[in-house]
Amino acid sequence: MYQRLSGALAELNERFGGLPSPREAQEIWDDIWHQEAHHSTALEGNTLVLREVEALLDQGRAVGAKPLKEYNEVQGYADAARWVYGQALEPDAWHDGRLITLGEVRHIHYVTMSPVWNVAPHPEATDREGPGSFREHDIHPFAEGMTPPKWPLVPAHVEQWVGEVCAFGKQIESGEELGRPLPEVLAGIHNRFERIHPFLDGNGRTGRLVMNLVLVRLGYPPIIILKRQREAYLAALRRADAGDHGTLGELIARAMEDNLNRFIVPNVAGPARLVPLAALVDAEHSLAALRQAAQRGRLNAVQGPDGVWRSSRKSVAAYKAVKHQRRPKSDGV
Repeated sequence: MYQRLSGALAELNERFGGLPSPREAQEIWDDIWHQEAHHSTALEGNTLVLREVEALLDQGRAVGAKPLKEYNEVQGYADAARWVYGQALEPDAWHDGRLITLGEVRHIHYVTMSPVWNVAPHPEATDREGPGSFREHDIHPFAEGMTPPKWPLVPAHVEQWVGEVCAFGKQIESGEELGRPLPEVLAGIHNRFERIHPFLDGNGRTGRLVMNLVLVRLGYPPIIILKRQREAYLAALRRADAGDHGTLGELIARAMEDNLNRFIVPNVAGPARLVPLAALVDAEHSLAALRQAAQRGRLNAVQGPDGVWRSSRKSVAAYKAVKHQRRPKSDGV
C-alpha cells in the first residue's frame, strides 16, 4: 500500500508537474469537493444525501425537508474546504511559509462552524467560545477512556501541536527520513489534534480539514473518509489513542491513493478502463449530464459503494454516438 502510494505521487509529479490547480482540473476538484462535504459531515450525523448536497452547493437549493442546521453544516464545511484548497495551492496573507499556522486552524473552524452556530449554537457555549475560539469548558472523558486536556491548557497544547506539524514539514522539505510511513505520521498528527479537542464543537470536521490543508501543501489531493467507514475510522482513532497509528495510517493511505488516482488514471487509462465520471467530462457533456445519463441507463456506468459513478472513455463515446443518431431532424430537412 505505502509503496503504491509513493509510486502514484511520483507519477503525478513526473507526468503533470504536481497536483493541478482547481482551474486546471475543475471537474475533478469539484467532485472531490462535493464528496468531501457530504461524507465528512455525514460522519458527524448529517443526513443529507449526495444529490441534496450537490443541489445545495451548486444551485443554492435546499432540496428535501431536513432541518436548517443540516444544510448549514454542509454549507459551512464546503466553504471551509474551498478555502483550504485555495489556501494550500495559492496561499494568501494567512500563510507565513510554514506547513500550517495557528491562525489557519482557527479560521478553518470559524468558516466551518459559523453557519451552524447562527441557527444552533452550542447550548453550553459562553460568548468567548464561538466559531474560531478555543473552548473554555472541560470535556468529559470519552467512553473509551481518552480525556482531553483541561481547558486552560488548550492554547499551549495547540501551539505545541502546530510546532510539531511544522517540524514535520521541515523534515519533508529537507528530505530527512521520517522513521515511519508518511500516512502513519499523518495519522499521529490527526489523532493528536482530536485528543486535544481544542473547540467546544466541530473538532472532527476541523481536524479533517486541517489534515487536508497539510496534505495539499505536501502535494497530495485532499482525502475523503467515507461515511460507510465511520466505525472503522472511530476504531482506528481509539487505537491511535493508545499509540497504535497503523490502522488509521492505512485508512488515510487508501484515501490518499483513491484521490491521487482521480488525477492520474484518466490520463493514463486505456479507453475501456473505468474511471470516475468527473474524469470524463468534456466540452459536450458536464458532470451532471453524464451522471444523469448513467442514472437513466443511457450511459454504461457503475456506481461504487462510495457513491461515485464510474464509466470509461469507450462507453462515453458509444453514448455520444447513439445520442447523435437519435437527435431529431429540424423541420424541412
